[in-house]
Amino acid sequence: MQHQFHCTAKFSGGYHGQGTIDNRNLKTKISIPKEMDGPDVGTNPDELLLSAAITCFTITLSSFFHKNNISVEINHVEGTATVSKTNHVLNYESIEYEVHLVDSTDQTDKKYDDKRLIRYTEQAEKNCMITRAVKGNVDIKIIKIVRNEKTIFNQ
Repeated sequence: MQHQFHCTAKFSGGYHGQGTIDNRNLKTKISIPKEMDGPDVGTNPDELLLSAAITCFTITLSSFFHKNNISVEINHVEGTATVSKTNHVLNYESIEYEVHLVDSTDQTDKKYDDKRLIRYTEQAEKNCMITRAVKGNVDIKIIKIVRNEKTIFNQ
């Protein structure tokens, strides 16, 4: 089974220009970010790739927890992307995640050891469709996992 997704982009004005993207659930302005000496209007490809990756990872992790009856919720995931410029060529180097988990309030006797949660978190990152799509080009890794405000993994 295949799924197709569509997006329309409009842009004018060169490097310092502005444009828009329009798809089913996202309509926004786009430009080059201020970090790259652009006008910083709306979002940009760097933020969009980070957003796609972190969204895919978070949904995949939540699905892993649900399918395996793990009574842990994702409080939030923070992501940081690193982009470099060498010889006038931009390179999207890495994405790093900091995962914040909380035990569910409906948890009864079930206690899940930290090692199991770390394993599921790492598996979710490897199974994320966006991670697989950029594999070999962008280094994606989990640098920290926090459970109930206690760090259980720190790289």
